[in-house]
Amino acid sequence: MTTTPTVRRRGATADEPPQGPDILCDNLVRIYRAEGIEVVALQGLDLTVGRGELVALVGASGSGKSTLLGILSGLDTPSAGLARVAGHDLSTTDRRARLEYRRRTVGFLFQQAGANLLPYLTAAENVELPMLLAGVRRRERATRARDTLEVLGIAECADRRPAELSGGQQQRVALGVAVANRPRVLLADEPTGELDTRSSDEVFEAIRRANSELGTTVLVVTHDPLVSEHVARTVAIRDGRTSTEVLRRDGGHPAEEYAVLDRAGRLQLPRAFTASLQMRDRVRLDLEPDHIGVWPAAPRPEEDS
Repeated sequence: MTTTPTVRRRGATADEPPQGPDILCDNLVRIYRAEGIEVVALQGLDLTVGRGELVALVGASGSGKSTLLGILSGLDTPSAGLARVAGHDLSTTDRRARLEYRRRTVGFLFQQAGANLLPYLTAAENVELPMLLAGVRRRERATRARDTLEVLGIAECADRRPAELSGGQQQRVALGVAVANRPRVLLADEPTGELDTRSSDEVFEAIRRANSELGTTVLVVTHDPLVSEHVARTVAIRDGRTSTEVLRRDGGHPAEEYAVLDRAGRLQLPRAFTASLQMRDRVRLDLEPDHIGVWPAAPRPEEDS
């Protein structure tokens, strides 16, 4: 990884496909109010995930990841800004439209497999259940469930109940439930957080198969550095805004880290950089022919005394 982040423009649309990205957040704000106190969970977040991308989202506890997932899944609404998923504007959809959105457009994979599974149903029956609720015919449900389990590498588990499966197998069946209705977008919340390394690898390989073979756009929230290192693009959130992106390219090229420049022209400088140069409160900018220089500001007279 390079030591100096360069700036990558986010929010531009020139390189987007004609149909637009599958996930688009523009100046997204979410404010919670409780007992007279306002908490700003998201403060002008910009994020674009293109059709068919597999992206990891990382950030410390309290950075806004869970709030963002809640909005993208249709369980929460933004206070301001735009959140659009597969053409659905999540700030304007009503309750009925949100239910249909969660049933057909977006799938959700929880950290605990049990949140996606019913213990008294077999793996195949669990995968069929979302299709039943969506009105898919019986014969098609059975065929699609078997095909889904095969894509995820657990066809042999079709007739077993969750208690008869390992943790990794349970999570892959849960993934099958999440993609049963062939959603356009899959949101995965720490899908490998409770698994050992081998099971984590198997689950993430299944997620990659869902992405490549089913054409599902995937956004994975994770603290696992091994997961984030196996995707082409990792987006970091800090203080309710996207702060950096790491891009990994094929062909042996080293990963590159970029600071994210939002539509308002803001970027978050890495704390290690600002601390090293004792930058705080304000900085001096110089416009050069091919770059912008950022320098520590001269101390105020009262700071010298």
